[in-house]
Amino acid sequence: MALFISSLNTGSNGNCFYIGNTDEAILVDAGLSCKETEIRMQRLSLSMSKVKAIFISHEHSDHIRGLPVLAKKYQIPVYITQSTLLSGRQQIQSHLIQSFLAYVPVQFGNLSITAFPKKHDAAEPHSFTVCCNGVTVGVFTDIGGHCDHVINNFKNCHAAFLEANYDEEMLEKGRYPYFLKNRIRGGNGHLSNKQALDLFLAHKPAHMSHLFLSHLSKDNNCPDLVHNLFQSHANGTEIIVASRLQETAVYHISA
Repeated sequence: MALFISSLNTGSNGNCFYIGNTDEAILVDAGLSCKETEIRMQRLSLSMSKVKAIFISHEHSDHIRGLPVLAKKYQIPVYITQSTLLSGRQQIQSHLIQSFLAYVPVQFGNLSITAFPKKHDAAEPHSFTVCCNGVTVGVFTDIGGHCDHVINNFKNCHAAFLEANYDEEMLEKGRYPYFLKNRIRGGNGHLSNKQALDLFLAHKPAHMSHLFLSHLSKDNNCPDLVHNLFQSHANGTEIIVASRLQETAVYHISA
């Protein structure tokens, strides 16, 4: 059974990833408005009725902006840690709130979702892998560095949404104030193109068919630049740059 995946949007203006099979699906993060999430899913012929849960990686607004309305309208359970819930200050109906623990899988039919810790300047940040009948897709964004949790999970993926947030030279020469540059590149911020490529080259499994370069900075990166960088090292993996302006196509990921 294949997994069907799409980035509905990724960037500082909103993040939301769809991962599912023919019967059930989840969203990772809800950083778009409810209306925009509906519009993009409709364009892709994806049904909200299949979405069994929303998993929240951390409390920054570009990951939770649309959460209260989306969860309430469709009565979708929200899997979120207590620290993230308190820090995010979102008004979510109490009966929809579910917690999760790192490395304790949550099951919906044939989907198994596993959280793992990561480095990021948030209360209790996690990333996720989703498995279905031997196929694994990972979401690796908002990551400050290559910790063992990230590396070990990346090694298992048939497809991955991998952050490539900034080009180091563009960030250094760009308009951001010094403190913000240091936050981004300081080890608890975001992965640079080079850091993402190093992870890909050192730990990409032979079975990885698709890589979605994600959470690109509007000011400190260029889609063509990062695509060309990875394409020259793809070695059979399809490289897709996920947009901060629109959804990707739906990709079928199989073993």
